[in-house]
Amino acid sequence: MRRTALLVAAATAGTVLAAVPAHADSPYGQGLDHCTPTEAGPLVCHFDVAPGTYDVMVTLGGDTAGVTSLTGETRRALLPETSTGAGERTLRSFTVDVREPEGEPTGPTGSPGLDLAFAGPAPRVGGVRVTPAPAATRIFLVGDSTVCDQPGEPYSGWGQQLPQYLKRGVVVANHADSGESTVSYLANPALFPTVRPLIRTGDPVLIQLAHNDKQTDATTYRANLTTLVEGVRERGGRPVLVTPIVRRWFNADGTLNNGTALLVNGLGVDHPAEIRRLAGELGTPLIDLTALSKARVEELGPEASKALYLTAEKRDNTHTSVRGATEYAALVLTELRAQGIVPDRLIR
Repeated sequence: MRRTALLVAAATAGTVLAAVPAHADSPYGQGLDHCTPTEAGPLVCHFDVAPGTYDVMVTLGGDTAGVTSLTGETRRALLPETSTGAGERTLRSFTVDVREPEGEPTGPTGSPGLDLAFAGPAPRVGGVRVTPAPAATRIFLVGDSTVCDQPGEPYSGWGQQLPQYLKRGVVVANHADSGESTVSYLANPALFPTVRPLIRTGDPVLIQLAHNDKQTDATTYRANLTTLVEGVRERGGRPVLVTPIVRRWFNADGTLNNGTALLVNGLGVDHPAEIRRLAGELGTPLIDLTALSKARVEELGPEASKALYLTAEKRDNTHTSVRGATEYAALVLTELRAQGIVPDRLIR
């Protein structure tokens, strides 16, 4: 799977990393000498690049009609399924964050460099080009397992699905980590102490921590969120408070108006209410994902909403499926656009 023709030194010096013509009988097209088909079907490409942000341009299409999707690193959705007609070629570009560890900050290191996997019902790929993009705006994500780059199926965090909606020039740097609360995210050196120095002027930082603050009192919870917001501002970043996604926990009347669904903890702390109040006091943008996800789950109802979570697969009404994470990422994106946090020109 690894190819050594592309060197880290070349990438950091600004050299374009482009595939050269492949064998004529390649099932995926030309220009993919550092890409390898796998037995499972996806075409996997590897670039030996150092940690950083990179623009990727891909040519999709071929002699026959196709439908192609693209993921990268730890199962991040980088491009949605794209249809191409017979003989059609289309260019798509995006920016990707390459880091170590490549997924959750406290998880496995993963493989060095950049890995891309083309799949879909009928993948058609003509070429890939990678160039350094050090000036890209980064959207940092601070969160828990409902946000993070989940390493294995069927799990997916909404932050893992967000990149597919963004164009070249803005990149998702997902530093969410499973099991974290406001307490642990501040205390663990691999989390906020690592993220904070990376933040540059103008970078949005979305903060969604609540699910694991099960025994955090209201005063401590508010103080921890305030510390996170102030730490972002001290770096010139733009903090955005995000209320947590709901748990799929219905009342008999088909509503989610209960403490389990709406993240009221064991001490009676109403997390979404605390976040809303604090956003007003601190003057930070607010994405009320609790209200948005509640409306969507109630709209679908007790049966259809199972598809958003892992109810059938894992009896899990907290963590989301790929579909659920994708829908919730779209809700976040709508708010990022509406509030001017990400300009229209950078949204796909």
